[in-house]
Amino acid sequence: MSTRTRNGLHRVVITGSGLVTPIGHNVADTWAAVLQGKSGIGPFTLLDKGQHATGALCEVKDFDPDQYLGRREARRRDRQQQLASVAAIEAMNQSGLQVTDENRENVGIILGTGIGGIATFVENDHIILEKGPRRVSPFSIPMIMPNGAAGMIAIDFGIQGPSTTIATACAASNDAIGHAFRAVRSGELSAVITGGAESVMVATCIAGFERAGATSSRSSEVPQPFDKNRDGLVIGEGAGILVLETLEHAQARNAAILAEITGYGQTTDAHHITAPAEGGDGAARAIRKALVDAGLAATDVDYVSAHGTATQLNDRSETAAIKTALGEHAYHVPVSSTKSMTGHIMGATGAIETIFCVLAMRDCLLPPTINYQTPDPECDLDYVPNTPRAADIDVCLNNAFGFGGHNAVLVIKKFYP
Repeated sequence: MSTRTRNGLHRVVITGSGLVTPIGHNVADTWAAVLQGKSGIGPFTLLDKGQHATGALCEVKDFDPDQYLGRREARRRDRQQQLASVAAIEAMNQSGLQVTDENRENVGIILGTGIGGIATFVENDHIILEKGPRRVSPFSIPMIMPNGAAGMIAIDFGIQGPSTTIATACAASNDAIGHAFRAVRSGELSAVITGGAESVMVATCIAGFERAGATSSRSSEVPQPFDKNRDGLVIGEGAGILVLETLEHAQARNAAILAEITGYGQTTDAHHITAPAEGGDGAARAIRKALVDAGLAATDVDYVSAHGTATQLNDRSETAAIKTALGEHAYHVPVSSTKSMTGHIMGATGAIETIFCVLAMRDCLLPPTINYQTPDPECDLDYVPNTPRAADIDVCLNNAFGFGGHNAVLVIKKFYP
């Protein structure tokens, strides 16, 4: 049994996962909802609908952070941080990783977010205008900081190794996992808490996505990734957290191993601040880099977890990118977008979908792309429409692309000793 890669680097395994999503407050409930094709779409409750053109949101419903964090701690954390903290508790509990005086400097945190504590920023801005600066919360700055979630999780578990937050828009948590993978693979760290969290449920953010022409105006049976009649994304919120370790570290403590990460590819389009490059060039390069990093060929890929936002540009360019990177094999690989159920959770989306890849391999079930009705000639791959599908899966690609031209792709493999 080898604990090193072909290059003498450490193998990197996943030992814990945690989720808070619009369709479940933990991994088990979220995954059950995915396999039922359950939609997380619903009306505006965290802000007024007002004049917003967006038809609906994918909010995390009935979420009470007090029951996980206690009322005092919950009040000192932005909603984005609350989501991250709760998902981290689940991931660490599943992992069984104990942070002690002996190892706390060799455990790190690398998280992703698009924007951090935007709800706290907006709330306190309103307080200044209505009541004056002395009524602003003394905790407002740590609640607003994009790195606030990482700092809070470090305090929660007593982690004193490197702590980093990555903000590459909707590629952020894939990038976070990728950088965590590299830190563990190189031996710099024995274990890393990684993933991402996002909650942009404020009027400014919703309106900004609307003005960019990105959101769906419908209130049911959306989003529709890869469908000819797709009309945009549905904004979601949530968190996905994983525990990564070297194989040696996990085996030494008899941890249950969920899956293995073997490759990471990262590129930039340098094309347009919001629109993807024509033909998905940047995305295709990221896919190829991830496969090279993993030492795999295109024909080794069994499943692609698509970025699949249901915008006209993304779905068309991502389909082209998959075909460019995988060649003829693209027509033999199932592709699905779980954003059809969770909505687009921005900087958290890559981590959430990485966990879905792990579960798909465990259960030999491909998650569906729901709301798929009308094929698009420009999106002509197998999108696993509407219902899960049984399949043996050894190798998953997980795509995440973000405003700014960021492309981040992970290779997740079934673990074999």
